[in-house]
Amino acid sequence: MTIKTESLPYLSAEFLDSLTISTSDVVDEIERQIIGLRRGEVWCAPKAVVLPGDDRYIMATLGVATEPPVLATKSLVVNPRNPERGLATLNSLVTLLDGETGLPLAVIDGNWVTSKRTAGLSAVAAKRLARAGSACVAFIGCGVQARGHLEVLADLFPLQEIRAFGRGKGSRDALCRIAERRGLIAVPSDTAKAAVESADIVVTTVTLVPEPVPFLDARWLKTGAFATMTDLALPWLPETMAVFDRIVIDDLAQEAHMSKPMVRPELVVGDLTGLVAGDVPGRQSANERTAFAFRGMAVGDLAIAGLAFVRTKASGALNA
Repeated sequence: MTIKTESLPYLSAEFLDSLTISTSDVVDEIERQIIGLRRGEVWCAPKAVVLPGDDRYIMATLGVATEPPVLATKSLVVNPRNPERGLATLNSLVTLLDGETGLPLAVIDGNWVTSKRTAGLSAVAAKRLARAGSACVAFIGCGVQARGHLEVLADLFPLQEIRAFGRGKGSRDALCRIAERRGLIAVPSDTAKAAVESADIVVTTVTLVPEPVPFLDARWLKTGAFATMTDLALPWLPETMAVFDRIVIDDLAQEAHMSKPMVRPELVVGDLTGLVAGDVPGRQSANERTAFAFRGMAVGDLAIAGLAFVRTKASGALNA
């Protein structure tokens, strides 16, 4: 990537990958900015969603941090017709401004930010809700988000095996090959039940458009399992969610603005800020079934975009 000093820098996915930002970097920064929310040093608006009624899902997030002093906005479009055009289903862009002056700092590949922040939010929750010895992960949905989760979970837990179930055989097999390159056993599953029933951790990344018909039964989960639901818990049969002993969502305040809750409110014990701050207890026993359901927090996009910008400045690329 070439950055011209007279133009607004664009940080591409290829360039950002070259910065070798680690899983611990991602998790630490998200946790730091979540604590900043509690301390009044970070401010985020509830995510805004537009549904035109033609299967597009259009969303935006807004967050401001004190350190680094940046304002991040992310705009995102999910369109199931994009593959017919040779495009990814999801495309997004992050704009970064100076949080004090409002002057533009950079434009960042939003798909890279989305992948890192989604897996990072799951990792923050998994540290507190999954069993430390988790060895088997099941993936329901095998696309970009699943690959991001495989990376962070393999870094955090002593994984030995993955099980993969998805609508596309190509993406399922590709995920299995990635796992095998990490030295893991990879089992392509013909049914969702076969994938999840022996898993310590379940990751669901089912596409939101068109809205999925629920097909996952929480009663399939073994005792002690942890599920992270990046898809608003839409693929899960609502009547089975009471099986979980502890369900945490990403943001109680944001959820209050939404027309339909992800999970019945009486099943929710708290949100991610409370979990990180220690107000909400994590796993209480080895046998608990736990879950993290989330829409996506602006603080996650803010943390990853700010981290990417700080690392880019440290690399000297902005002075090239």
